[in-house]
Amino acid sequence: MTRDEPADETPADEQLLVLPDDLRNELKEPLGPVETDAERLLEAVNGPIIAVGDVVTYHLLQAGRQPDVALVDGRTIAAPSPVAGTVRETRTVRAPPKPYAPEHDHLILLEPADSSPLAGLTVRILHVEPSVAADDVVERGESLGRLVRAGFFAPWVDNHLHVGFRGPEQNPYRASGSLPIDLGVSVRSLAWDGTGRVVSSGDTYAVLDAPVHPDPGTGFVGVRADGGGVLDGGLPHYDGGGVLERGDDTDPVVSLNGDRLGVADGRTITWDDVTVMANDEPITGLSLFCAQDGDFGAKLICPERSFAVGERVRVRVRSSDRD
Repeated sequence: MTRDEPADETPADEQLLVLPDDLRNELKEPLGPVETDAERLLEAVNGPIIAVGDVVTYHLLQAGRQPDVALVDGRTIAAPSPVAGTVRETRTVRAPPKPYAPEHDHLILLEPADSSPLAGLTVRILHVEPSVAADDVVERGESLGRLVRAGFFAPWVDNHLHVGFRGPEQNPYRASGSLPIDLGVSVRSLAWDGTGRVVSSGDTYAVLDAPVHPDPGTGFVGVRADGGGVLDGGLPHYDGGGVLERGDDTDPVVSLNGDRLGVADGRTITWDDVTVMANDEPITGLSLFCAQDGDFGAKLICPERSFAVGERVRVRVRSSDRD
């Protein structure tokens, strides 16, 4: 059946169908050879194309081919407004040139509604090709446009909203200077022994099936540090990381499965000089983040290596000075 409209009122080539939840996992893993170049794929295919996923669909459309069937949920292209308010300005800004992203990005400035606890601040949003314009009024959750790739973030980073808040005396156009943000929600820490099987992979990453969110959709979870708290950030490929839900009297040394990661000052971690190992071979790093959906799992950053779906992986962190 169609969503929102009766089938007999929708053109046959525009049917919107709902994929049953029990089939979502069936389509997570590749069903055949993996091709990462849409144009090369199109050269080899002369029949109907079924696109599974937002990103696959997006790249086919960018290559000029509309899939005959597309299965999408909008999570990697939707750009919902984080607050209710009025659009102050949109502009195109320069971005570092990268082979996987254009040399520009988009900046949206929002003024929160007077009734909002954020009233008086300016909300600064990047990585969205805007469908809104100055003076438009938007509600929280209403679409601002479409998420886009940008040279400001690495190729293994998923499409996302980059949101910052500036005070009335601050320059909203500068890249740095946003106010600190308190999450306002609790994050549940999940113990992880550093092992898992690969459930999905790309050119630069692999996602494991562990740790598992015990109750998807009900709250945020993250990987637990040995001394308590939730780890956050790119280890060690970001300049620093974070630790959430951690007591002030906890030992400042942060470790995972007995492997020392760095030293915490408040919720900020300064990483040690370490190397992340996957099956005893070095990789770029480990992406530590919080999520509330059932796809949560440890994410290996590994543009220099590839891991097959179903492969068993053990992750350890070693001091780069270790012989």
